[in-house]
Amino acid sequence: MWFVLLIPLVAAAFAEATDRHTRTLPLPEGRALVIEVTVGSVRIEGWDRAEAEIAIERHVPTAAHQARLPIVIEDIPSRVVIRALQAGGGTDPALHAEIVVRVPRAALIERVHVMEGRLAITGFSGSITADVRRGPIEATDVAGSIRLETGIGPVTVNAARLLPGGVLRLRAFNGHLRLRLSERPAHARIMALALNGSITSTIPLTMKDTWGPRWGEVTFGTGEPVISLDVVTGTIEIRSP
Repeated sequence: MWFVLLIPLVAAAFAEATDRHTRTLPLPEGRALVIEVTVGSVRIEGWDRAEAEIAIERHVPTAAHQARLPIVIEDIPSRVVIRALQAGGGTDPALHAEIVVRVPRAALIERVHVMEGRLAITGFSGSITADVRRGPIEATDVAGSIRLETGIGPVTVNAARLLPGGVLRLRAFNGHLRLRLSERPAHARIMALALNGSITSTIPLTMKDTWGPRWGEVTFGTGEPVISLDVVTGTIEIRSP
């Protein structure tokens, strides 16, 4: 009898309360998007509409915990703000959110901040500044002004394209940087710095790697756009056709 009763008791102990929030808001040119998350994942997908489609799944141990992870979507004239921040500055991994946002490909994403989790970006060619303190960032098919940074975790960018006036800046305090360009640049300035690590590149760089920090750079054509990669502890890898 005790064994029979144990099964529902254990199941209840590990049960999770999940709810879903969705909203679609206009995101015309010049209107910014901000995303702030304590623990969770963020996925940003570019599409051919002038609006942001937002889907948020909140995961907490029980419904009573929902107040500790409030979901906020602010619709103000200058920007759309999405927040899944734990109350009182908490960082409980049992309280987490999964956010998927579809935005215009050339959108202005003013800030993405994730304390612990992961960020994925695909099909985007606008402006984005993103920071993940603990966790990875992965971007695919991106162009424009791309600034991605991690505290602890890798940054991987695949099929990156360079646009006039754009910039590609990747930074990691403790993690690896992997950049794969979709084509060999005719115009660009590439700068790579590894304070404690190594730099490898299929694009020939002028290297300083005999002692101390590793540094590599090269300029093609007009020297724009700029590709800047720096890591404190980790490796940098640049690949191009």
